[in-house]
Amino acid sequence: MTKAKQDTDRSNESFPATRQPRHAARLGMTTPSRSLLSALVLAVAVALIAAVAAQGAATPARWIVFAATPPGLPVNQLFRIQPSGKGLRQITTGKLSSIAPAFSPDGKRIAFARSGAGIFTMNADGTGLRRLTADGRDSFPAWSPDGKQIAFVRPYKLAWDAYVMSSFGAGQRRLSQAPPSGRPSWTAGGLLIPSGGDLLKIDATSGHVQKYYGADIDAVWGLHTVAISPDASTITYVGARIADRGDSDCGDGPCQRYALYIEDILKSKTPRKLVPDVGPATFSPDGTSLAFAARSGIVIRALADGTSKLISTGTAYPSVVSPPAWQPR
Repeated sequence: MTKAKQDTDRSNESFPATRQPRHAARLGMTTPSRSLLSALVLAVAVALIAAVAAQGAATPARWIVFAATPPGLPVNQLFRIQPSGKGLRQITTGKLSSIAPAFSPDGKRIAFARSGAGIFTMNADGTGLRRLTADGRDSFPAWSPDGKQIAFVRPYKLAWDAYVMSSFGAGQRRLSQAPPSGRPSWTAGGLLIPSGGDLLKIDATSGHVQKYYGADIDAVWGLHTVAISPDASTITYVGARIADRGDSDCGDGPCQRYALYIEDILKSKTPRKLVPDVGPATFSPDGTSLAFAARSGIVIRALADGTSKLISTGTAYPSVVSPPAWQPR
C-alpha cells in the first residue's frame, strides 16, 4: 500500500461518515452533517445582522437645524442637533451671519440666508454649498413641495415682497400681484404668506391672492416668525405680550416683552399665548411637537399635553431671529 493511500485511509477513519439513528431510518429521516449545520447557523446569523442593519437604515437620525452664536463670535451660524440631544455640530462658518434654515422636502438639502450675501443651499451636513442669490437682504427661503422651487422675501421699494426661483437659483421673479409678505410657507395646499396681520394663500406664479384665512397675527412682530403645521391647520408666531407687573429692567418703564403664540386658523382663529420670552418655533414632521429656541438650548414641546424637554446646545447661544428647521425624513 502506498503512503498516500495509507494517509487517505487514516483520514477516513478519523472522520467517519455520519450514521443515521435507527429511529430516524425507520421514519425516513436523515441526520444533517456538521457542515450543513454550520452553514445553517451562519445563514441565520447573516440574516439577523442584515435585519438589524436594515432597521437602522430605515430609521435614520432626524436633525433640527437652528441659528446660534458660537462662543467668542459676534455672528450667528447654523448648528444641527438630534431631538435626543446627540450630535451637536456647527455646519456653517464665516464672517457673515447664517439664519433662516429650511429643509428640502426630501430632507437632503438646506436653504438658508447669509446676511449680506444672499440665499444659499447646502447638504444636511454642511457640505455642497451653493449660492443662489446675490442680494444680501434676501431671506426666509421656503421649498415647494416637489423641491423644484424656492420662495423667499426681498425688499422692494418700501416693503418686503415675495419672490420665487428654481431650487438652483434660476428664474428669480417677484410675485407682483402679492401684497407685502412676511416669512413664506409652501404647503401641499399652496404658497402661504403672512401679510397685514392675516395669512394669505397666493398664486405661486403671479402672487394673486387666492384666499384670506382671517387669522390674527401680530402685524408688527409676528410676520417673519410664522410657522405652519404640516396639515396647514395651525400656526405659531412670536408677538408682543403685556409686561409682568413690576418689570423695571428698562428703567422707568417696562420693556417690550414677547411670547410664542399658537392659533388654530381653521376653527377658533384666536391666538393663545403658549410660552413667554422664547424664540419662534417650527413643527415636527408629524405635527405633534414644536421646537424653539430658549436661553440655554432648544426646547421640544409636545402639543398634546404641554410637556417640554430642554436640549442643551453647549456653548452655542441659540438665536431668536428665525425659527429652527426640523428635517422631514
